[in-house]
Amino acid sequence: MKRSLVNAKIKEAEALLAQEGFKLPKFFGWTPEEWKSKGHEYDEIRDNMLGWDVTDYGMGDYDKLGITLLTIRNGNVHDDRYAKPYCEKIVRVQEGQMSPMHFHYQKMEDIINRGGGNLMIQFYKSTEDYKMSEEDVTINADGRQYTAPAGTVVRLTPGESVSFYPYTFHEITIEPGTGATLLGEVSTSNDDKADNYFLEAFGRFPTIEEDEPPYRLLCTEYPSAAD
Repeated sequence: MKRSLVNAKIKEAEALLAQEGFKLPKFFGWTPEEWKSKGHEYDEIRDNMLGWDVTDYGMGDYDKLGITLLTIRNGNVHDDRYAKPYCEKIVRVQEGQMSPMHFHYQKMEDIINRGGGNLMIQFYKSTEDYKMSEEDVTINADGRQYTAPAGTVVRLTPGESVSFYPYTFHEITIEPGTGATLLGEVSTSNDDKADNYFLEAFGRFPTIEEDEPPYRLLCTEYPSAAD
């Protein structure tokens, strides 16, 4: 991805968050220069990959296959210093864009429509060899549990949510004509480096082409702690 596109998508997410009245911790607004002065007291942000995360899954077409995520809080399954058993994210998803079919080995999560358009989430169970099963799926949506055919698409309007468990394939899009949407995620601790299985071979983090200075640093780009 070009840095100019990353910068633009961060600014679009900031605008949608402001429109919907969703407030962020101050570290989301730190500039690259400000990050250079941050010491070890902010290691939780560095070590747990809090902050901005813009990806095109390595495919070079963000507007069709991509997403802008903000990890607000997170534990760390590999480091006992960070014992939080939970994670919270907020995500900007735009019309025409897809977060591709995938599941998590460990993470259980709730997906919540925090405002904007309507989320469309398609569900499949995973087979033992990590393919999409034709078995019925169990849907848990705002206190209602029911069984539905494989491939069912759940439509979430603002305020609605759905819960799912490890080894549940899911793909996320926006209902056409409803506009960019804020997706909330509340989950068990998240490990984005190892806990995602994509049905197709996608990269989780993009390679950045530096065509302009960064507006905000991504969660994979923080400098080492200042002494």
